This record gives sequence, C-alpha cells and structure tokens, in this order.
Amino acid sequence: MSFLRHITACNTHDLSHYRPFFVAGQRVGMVREDLCRRLAGFGDPFTIRYDGIAVSESLAGPAERTAAVRSALDRLVEEGEVPPLRGEDYPVLSQWGTEPLMAMDRAAMPCFGLKCFGLHVNGYVRKEDGLHLWVGKRAMDRGVAPGQYDNLVAGGQPAGLSLAENLEKEGAEEASLPPELVRRAVPVGIVSYLMGTEAGLKDDSLFCYDLELDETFEPRNTDGEVERFELWPVSKVAESVERTDDWKFNVNLVVIDFLIRHGFLTPDHPEYMALCKGLRR
Repeated sequence: MSFLRHITACNTHDLSHYRPFFVAGQRVGMVREDLCRRLAGFGDPFTIRYDGIAVSESLAGPAERTAAVRSALDRLVEEGEVPPLRGEDYPVLSQWGTEPLMAMDRAAMPCFGLKCFGLHVNGYVRKEDGLHLWVGKRAMDRGVAPGQYDNLVAGGQPAGLSLAENLEKEGAEEASLPPELVRRAVPVGIVSYLMGTEAGLKDDSLFCYDLELDETFEPRNTDGEVERFELWPVSKVAESVERTDDWKFNVNLVVIDFLIRHGFLTPDHPEYMALCKGLRR
C-alpha cells in the first residue's frame, strides 16, 4: 500500500471523451461526448459550437443563464442524463476570484466538468505524547463515502457565501464550533485534482485550514453527516491513510498534505517528491 495511490485515484481521467463547455464565451468545463450529443438535440439554452457546446449567448446575464439551465436540468434529471438535484447552487467560475457567470446545482457540476471549490479543516490537539487529529466517522446514510473517515469540518463552497462565511456555517453544522473558535482556523493552502466519475469530471480545489484546539474541546455534529468523532494520534492517522481505503477519497489528499506540512512525511519517504507535486494538479 502507499500514500501515492490516493492521489493517482483522484487524478484518473480520459479527456479524449470530453468536449469543451462554454459560458459567456469563456471555457469553463468539459462535457462527456454522449451528454454533448443529447444537449445538441435539446435546443435552448444550449448551442453547439465548432469546438464544443455552450450556454446560449442570447441569455443576458448570470440570473437569466441560471434560470434557463435550471429548467433544462429538471428535464435532464427526468431523462436520467443528470443525477437528482440537491437544491444547493454552486458558482460557475472561469477561475477562482472572478465573478460568477451563473450558478448550477451542485449535483450537476461534474456533468459539465465545472470547477468546484470546498474547504477542509484539520482540527488537531497537541498532547504530551504528540500531535492528535480529530477524525469524523461519516454516517452510513450519506450518499458519498458512507461510514468512511473525514476531516473535522469539510464542505463545498456554495454560491452567495464568502469562504469566511462558509467556514463559520460548516464549522457550526458539522462540529459545533462557535464563531470565535472557527475564526482561528489558519488557511494553509490548496489541494486540487481532476477525477473522472460516472457523472463526468470532478475538477475540485479544496482550501485547507489548520485549527489547533485544546484538550477540553469535543466536537459535536448537528447536521447528521457525521456519526461520531474520534481523536487519533497522527501516527495512527498516517498508518490508516497509507494502508487502508477507509477514508473519503479526497480527504486522503488533505491528510497527506497535513502530514507533509507538519513533518510527519519527510523527504526520506520514497514517495515524497511525487506526493508534493501530485497534491496540486
């Protein structure tokens, strides 16, 4: 077993079966050829270009594009072309920091290969015997990674919220972190990957945070996503990630990044160079 296999798994894809997707004249994603063929016969709000498929440029702005595509997605869900929608919109961006071109339900984002963003918080405690990491055991009724291990806090970045606002929201829902405590979380970088799935491409960038907690704090989940939390020595975390598939697929990457930054994975490890490069696609 190895750490590197997790990065490889998150970056397995074949772009030869995809065509570019455009919004407002900007290339923002990639669509599977079979879905492209369906959209070509769908009509408004999609139009065919010589080099791909686009949201019609006759739609004037973000709100009009969002409404038109949402109506189309409802039909595509009925036809089984798109998975059931989840009722939460993500921004459609050409790159982070730009104004959203529109919004789309999070369930449909991979179908169009759109850039998605999220945040993950490593909650850790310094004890006499070394560093410990809070680990969440995901509930068995989750649609993604049921029963697998997760970070203290993790969530996608929805439309209409800043990262700071989303951090407070997710911290309260997932671990009962009060605002004054979650604001102490330190942004420490990004991990990113491009993963082919049955739905399409997951083009994800995860903003990583470290949050040092004292031994008296005990997280408590309130949104039903996590069954329980456990405080593990970092050595146990590292061994579990390296030797098992017990962790949610992208959480492996966040934990590997933590292990590197805190000196638990060093240049002496044979995979060190490949890990450092592979965490940032």
